[in-house]
Amino acid sequence: MTPPSGESAEPPHIVVLDGGFSTQLSCHVGHVIDGDPLWSARFLHTHPNEVVNTHLDFLRAGADLIITNTYQASVQGFVDHLGVTAEQAYALIERAAELAKRARSLYLEEYQEYLQSEHIPLVVGSVGPYGAHLHDGSEYDGSYADTTSVQTMREWHRPRIQALVDSGVDLLALETIPCQEEAEMLCDLLREFPGIKAWLSFSCKDNQSIAHGESFQKVAKKCWEANPDQLVAVGVNCCAPSYVANLLKGINDDRPHDPIPLIVYPNSGEKYNPQIGWIDRDKCEAVEVFIQEWLDLGVRYVGGCCRTYAADVSRIRNQVCRWRDQYRFSKYQSQPVINKQ
Repeated sequence: MTPPSGESAEPPHIVVLDGGFSTQLSCHVGHVIDGDPLWSARFLHTHPNEVVNTHLDFLRAGADLIITNTYQASVQGFVDHLGVTAEQAYALIERAAELAKRARSLYLEEYQEYLQSEHIPLVVGSVGPYGAHLHDGSEYDGSYADTTSVQTMREWHRPRIQALVDSGVDLLALETIPCQEEAEMLCDLLREFPGIKAWLSFSCKDNQSIAHGESFQKVAKKCWEANPDQLVAVGVNCCAPSYVANLLKGINDDRPHDPIPLIVYPNSGEKYNPQIGWIDRDKCEAVEVFIQEWLDLGVRYVGGCCRTYAADVSRIRNQVCRWRDQYRFSKYQSQPVINKQ
């Protein structure tokens, strides 16, 4: 990899994300997580200390940020499945941010001698898709977009985003979005919260299309252009790592001087079978083998999703460090030699 002529010798800043929250949480709790209608969000109510410890695992592994345990959290979902009031449900979403902040504080106390102020990890509020709370599998294909009005989705998302913003998260993760209509609505809804920025990441069914079937690149570009002041990156998450390169290649060819920052945090490549759980791990290449190619393609935020552990985050960070070293070396090698004789 040789940096383009004129680029700084310093490599671009790369942000390392955390991994699959429920995956790592399973190391701390002896309960089934997959298949629960609230997924790991239930543990905000039942096992708050384990939630904190899971965040800590990722920070100790080298993550630059931690994502709140709210992917499947919603006011109505907590009312329906925990038997709490709407006010208590709202407070529980806020609690997710408080637990992440507690983990960050503990981490900073542990490593205060080694950390500089600019390396304080971010707390990012997870905003998963509308389909996740339906518990019917439609989040995986976006089919709910064909029968659910944009206004219904907007009204469902608004209070959970408000709770995360009120709790003081540093950033929002509008993540695993399977359909264009919901993505565009979220970019518009974001304007109601002008003090917060977000990334937008899509779930994809192959190496060209988001889960509902629309072109990833067309939708990603449209969403970026709809709200460039508040979006910090667009990309993909919870898809197979083998899809990523083709999804991203060429996305910035028409924007050489103003590239869209890209974010990638795939799953392990395993497949989920509702009857028996995750399968085919032995057929998957480790996420870290793809990292350097993705960084070459312009990815600036990188991490893992389902079935990636804290140990995977450490390996991802190692690959990022290796890429940065190669960038500096390549840039140094490309400098002209000045003969002083």
